[in-house]
Amino acid sequence: MPESTARHSQKPPKRRGGFISGFIGVVIGALLVWFIMQGESSTKEQSLVNGSEQKVDAMQTERISLDVNNDVTDIVEKVADSVVGVTNLKTISDPWSPVETTRETGSGSGVIYKKQGDKAYIVTNHHVIEGAQELEITFDDGSKTDGKIVGSDMWTDLAVIEIDAKLVKTVIDFGDSDALKRGETVIAIGNPLGLGFSGSVTVGVVSGKDRSIPIDFDENGTVDWFADALQTDAAINPGNSGGALINLAGQLIGINSMKVSEATVEGIGLAIPINLAMPIIDQLEEHGEVNRPTMGVTLLDLRSIPAQQQREMLKLPVDVTDGVVINEVMSNSPAQLAGVKQYDVIVEMDGEKIEDMVTLRKHLYNSKEVGDTMQMKVYRDGQLLEIEMVLKDGNSF
Repeated sequence: MPESTARHSQKPPKRRGGFISGFIGVVIGALLVWFIMQGESSTKEQSLVNGSEQKVDAMQTERISLDVNNDVTDIVEKVADSVVGVTNLKTISDPWSPVETTRETGSGSGVIYKKQGDKAYIVTNHHVIEGAQELEITFDDGSKTDGKIVGSDMWTDLAVIEIDAKLVKTVIDFGDSDALKRGETVIAIGNPLGLGFSGSVTVGVVSGKDRSIPIDFDENGTVDWFADALQTDAAINPGNSGGALINLAGQLIGINSMKVSEATVEGIGLAIPINLAMPIIDQLEEHGEVNRPTMGVTLLDLRSIPAQQQREMLKLPVDVTDGVVINEVMSNSPAQLAGVKQYDVIVEMDGEKIEDMVTLRKHLYNSKEVGDTMQMKVYRDGQLLEIEMVLKDGNSF
């Protein structure tokens, strides 16, 4: 029993209780430290969050304070009155009625660019007014007047119309299309799909410059001309033709002309650069036509002639595959006076290689004027000859 009592009176149980108390104290201390640390961390995070919210609020406040009225709306208001609707009217005979009726056969847009005395002038596309017997001009406010065709030009697709100056409120200023840069903002104004959508505004950028667009005038599958154009992604649709393409200064930098309408193509609109249009506009206004130099011949593309005939009939060297064949020489023409013969093959003009009728026309119409002298290289019976020709106006012979 004493031994048993002695064993029960030993102090290990006390040491265990002290250890537990100490351990609990450590745990409580650690928890207190942890809670304190969490409190500080939470305070810091809350400060960061609050700071972030304050920054976001400041950004949102700044955005909300922006004025939605921008330069585009001001520019459109400035020039809107200078853009008009052009309606092509023809007189239609009804076999069942003695009375002839006038009907709309097409519509487009135009831009008032000049006011002089009692007359004002509108530029539009040739294809808008082609074949018109009457023209009706519709202003931005809905008022209407008659228009008179001053002149038009198929090759550049430009035309000039005359109206009464008393009705004109605004005349647009010309810009500089050569100064345009890719990515520059432009605005198209016109009447897509007719007068029901008059004064429509679309905004885009200059997508490209100096685009060369093949044109087939007679729709025979052969390219007759390459039109120089500005490319934009501003929406241009039928009825926009002849309308204004302007820069952010409100200046006319292009005449909306066409769009690429293929199932796989989207957002390609084309406009005639105003720097190319201005000389044509001046001539149409002054003369009613463009006074271009002419050779007085009819032509064929060499490529359209079978290879066997090229060798046997024209006696061309095997390495000559490009050029233009003289099919007919007109009497008293520059070509006849220069000694050009039927079946001569033109391969060079003023040092420029002539591949086909399109390159010949472009050289003649874009690089030469009436009265200029032109140097040509032609093949005749297998021999390369040099010929000098003085160009004339087509109405002079």
